[in-house]
Amino acid sequence: MITASVPPRQIPASWQRELAEAITRPAELAEALGLPLEALGAATTTFPLRVPRSFVARMRHGDPHDPLLRQILPVAAEQHEQPGYLADPLGEHAAQRAPALLQKYRGRALLITTETCAVHCRYCFRREFPYTEQRGDGERWGEALAALAADTSIEEIILSGGDPLSLGNARLNALGERLARIAHLRRVRVHTRLPVVLPARVDAGLLRWVRSSSLPMVFVLHANHPAEIDAQVRAACAALRAAGATLLNQTVLLAGVNDDETVLSLLSQRLFEAGVLPYYLHALDAVRGAAHFAVPDQRARRLAGALAARLPGYLVPRLVREIPGATAKTVLTPISGPR
Repeated sequence: MITASVPPRQIPASWQRELAEAITRPAELAEALGLPLEALGAATTTFPLRVPRSFVARMRHGDPHDPLLRQILPVAAEQHEQPGYLADPLGEHAAQRAPALLQKYRGRALLITTETCAVHCRYCFRREFPYTEQRGDGERWGEALAALAADTSIEEIILSGGDPLSLGNARLNALGERLARIAHLRRVRVHTRLPVVLPARVDAGLLRWVRSSSLPMVFVLHANHPAEIDAQVRAACAALRAAGATLLNQTVLLAGVNDDETVLSLLSQRLFEAGVLPYYLHALDAVRGAAHFAVPDQRARRLAGALAARLPGYLVPRLVREIPGATAKTVLTPISGPR
């Protein structure tokens, strides 16, 4: 059931300040939501809690089962080992071309720009990624960009992490200038959750970076539930579009969060109202610690079929799974008919 969230907390003028003041202790999170700590069922984990206060403000006060809360709260189920759930579920070690540069698919490569995220999503497929070995700053960016420049088959660079928008505007500008010198690049794609969980990040400096880019920019956002899309997120998306960015969204299908056709349908509609097209609905990556979020394929395919019957085609994200070594994402065919 979807209900209105609590009134949003005023976002600080500086997104860096809110990033620094993110909640990192379950006790503080429980207090912010008006819940006793034991009601949260929070657990100790090697992957720590981190969530901006403006995102917490969208959670339902007093509800330990809130779908936004479930995405970020460490729970005991993360410690249960499950067969097939791995530290590197997508085989990214094998995809390394240079430090911080990965290539999985033809014509595009991915640059690990930073290990920092504004929020620690419990289902993150990079929750055990060896960032210290892949750190992209300094000379290592140089090595990655040299490898990128040497391969004329690569037409698109994907900025990832962590979250690339965790970098300051000066570093993004410097990176953008270096990418613009690579003649065979045709697009820059930015995979980011910050405009959703920390919309204050879309500031004047970031918008100047987008407007000044000589390469078309595609922002692939990450929203999983309609309650994530509030007025501040809509304003951030409008500003990015006005600056010239194309906006897409990818969602991860998560048990107990969005495995419901009404929730997914409303998410697609709210994204479109914010100027964002639904792009992918991802089957869960089998990362260690996230098995409790898994939705069986049969149910996922029926949900995709229900969405296709309910929405116009441009609002239906493709249900996909990423398989290590495959030449593209694998589409899971929707199942139509009675559920």
